[in-house]
Amino acid sequence: PAAAVTAPGFLRRNFNKIGVAVLLVYPIVIVLLVGFQGSLKWVDNFGIQILIYVMLAWGLNIVIGLAGLLDLGYVAFYAVGAYAYALLGTHFGLSFWILLPAAGMMAAFWGVMLGFPVLRLRGDYLAIVTLAFGEIIRLVLINWREVTNGSAGISGIPKVTFFGLMSFNVSDPNYIAKVLGIAQSGAYYKIFLYYLILGLCFLTAFVTIRLRRLPVGRAWEALREDEIACRSLGINTTNTKLTAFAIGAMFGGIAGSFFATRQGFISPESFDFLESATILAIVVLGGLGSQIGVAIAAVVMIGGLEALRNLLWLKAIFGDDFDPTNYRLLIFGSVMVAIMVLRPRGFVSTRQPSVHLKERRAVSGELVGEGHG
Repeated sequence: PAAAVTAPGFLRRNFNKIGVAVLLVYPIVIVLLVGFQGSLKWVDNFGIQILIYVMLAWGLNIVIGLAGLLDLGYVAFYAVGAYAYALLGTHFGLSFWILLPAAGMMAAFWGVMLGFPVLRLRGDYLAIVTLAFGEIIRLVLINWREVTNGSAGISGIPKVTFFGLMSFNVSDPNYIAKVLGIAQSGAYYKIFLYYLILGLCFLTAFVTIRLRRLPVGRAWEALREDEIACRSLGINTTNTKLTAFAIGAMFGGIAGSFFATRQGFISPESFDFLESATILAIVVLGGLGSQIGVAIAAVVMIGGLEALRNLLWLKAIFGDDFDPTNYRLLIFGSVMVAIMVLRPRGFVSTRQPSVHLKERRAVSGELVGEGHG
């Protein structure tokens, strides 16, 4: 066994399995190292936060990386899912497990609504229209005060329960600590949310991989490479584009509903253009069409920003007046520029073909079309 681990290429061949194992034991290891209370920040900021962006980036990767449609307003579907859960949960008291798929379906509906006007657009024009769609949704959330409460946002969003069996509210009689006879701690809810978003990420990856092998997935990739050739082969490009927008939006809406229950409060400020730019940067940095690359990029970008937020040791070098939060975006931006210069096709510059004849061989990322619509 030791020889197998040290054999050349072991890490590359088993990267996925090792990554899954690390993700599964991460909260347990953190709790053992720093205790339940000390684990709150680590599980929330470096676990849940990163996994939310992984799911969002995988959803956008369907639209840009697989179908080649440049979408700059993806945060709109994130907002639709969040507000759908917040409004239905606070006004009608519906369960999270009902609202989760409902928010995804509502976001998918708006994905189709966006898809219809942009069927004939490509390149920069497609990017401008999708950017405008994202801003329209944000402005509607701000100005439709009777429904969305405007800039004040929505508070008191109900928490998710443990499949309806146990609650995470201390005042409830079926509070998890009372039911199980253990000490009270806010870390239980964070750990449960971690495994919940981890399961949603696994579901997103599984569905995406399966779809890539189906005719619709191969149609996406054909559309990405050459739309004219794709149409000449008899592929219905209208349905192909709409399915890409709808499925990508669905995952964004599901991530938005999870974000709402995790925060307990949402406002339009959480869904500005910077969020869309961040998700797009993760997809491009990881490598268009590469799920592993996108996941790595999310860890680097979101985890890197959180790490730079807490670089208090820099005060020992530059003095007590130095505030690392004022320079973290400058440092982070410089690192991103350096990475893109060294790796212009992203972290993973090879692509695995969806179909193959005898042997599956990775192809260079330079031979794959990019998301220009």
